[in-house]
Amino acid sequence: MVSESGVIINEKPPKKKSIKCVVWDLDHTLWDGVLLEDGEIHLRQDVVEVIKTLDERGILHSIASKNDAATALARLEAFGIREYFLFPQINWNSKASSIKEIAKALNIGIDTFAFVDDQPFEREEVAFALPEVLCIDALESSSIPALEAMQPRFITQDSRNRRHMYLSDMNRDEAEKTFTGPSDEFLATLNMAFTIAPCTEAELQRAEELTIRTHQLNTTGYTYSYEELKSFITSPRHRLYVSSLDDKYGTYGTIGLALVECEPTFWTVKLLLMSCRVMSRGVGTIMLNYLMQQARAAGVTLRAEFVSNNRNRMMLVTYKFGGFREIMKEGDFTLFEHDLAHITPFPAYVDVIIKE
Repeated sequence: MVSESGVIINEKPPKKKSIKCVVWDLDHTLWDGVLLEDGEIHLRQDVVEVIKTLDERGILHSIASKNDAATALARLEAFGIREYFLFPQINWNSKASSIKEIAKALNIGIDTFAFVDDQPFEREEVAFALPEVLCIDALESSSIPALEAMQPRFITQDSRNRRHMYLSDMNRDEAEKTFTGPSDEFLATLNMAFTIAPCTEAELQRAEELTIRTHQLNTTGYTYSYEELKSFITSPRHRLYVSSLDDKYGTYGTIGLALVECEPTFWTVKLLLMSCRVMSRGVGTIMLNYLMQQARAAGVTLRAEFVSNNRNRMMLVTYKFGGFREIMKEGDFTLFEHDLAHITPFPAYVDVIIKE
């Protein structure tokens, strides 16, 4: 679409619903029987297979169950499946409030959740309070992997490692809670290495996945297919970069993507995004600062597009605090420009590795 000012604005294509986390009830859902009433309960192996299948696809799992937490967690340990469930909410609160807590802990949108329960009342309560959540009858558990929302186009290595990455994040968070010094000093103890490199064909599947999955730390919300991204890596008018992050606890995987369109006198950042999992690691501006350095070295100014989606205000703040000035605004679309007179250096607590 071309605006009245002559600027080409990407249309935001409709996105199919994509589930990032499935929240399970326990009694008569994950297992047969009622934990606190029946002498013996039996794990539903078909449900466990569903959980493992989705886990391989990078879909996370959690629990919302009205139960005694210590008893339920002990039984999950005994069944050997406790590790699959992140931030389980086992209490006597409403299921909707439990799902909200899980979403907050995982830092992902409520609209990326599914909820499985055998009780119509519980599903209706969640559907009423959280209409964005996909509610599923426990009797239909075996058909969950076949749902379109449960089938990512690609299954990458980052997908397969997603749960383990979250578990590593939990270890980092525990370490941070016990650290008594300033935040910068704690971040320095992580021995972080932030790598920026041109995107290769081998990374295109993950790149497409990032455009589909990342909504909060995303400047435009533009979604690019594998084929479109592949055309950018061979285009003389475009630069496509990926970034990854590692520290002493392990890897975060590929967590950032930037697409730059190059004109003779200015470059335009068409897309800049970062995984929400690194929000608290103080690395959010590294990619942008690198793009600014590259543009200055090329002797051009740097422009940047921003499209509000009601969830990405932090990226708007990033541009404004980074010294970008607004040069055009139409509806949700804003075009910024930076003269590159001053560029903030990379933070001292991160080792930034640039691969050409």
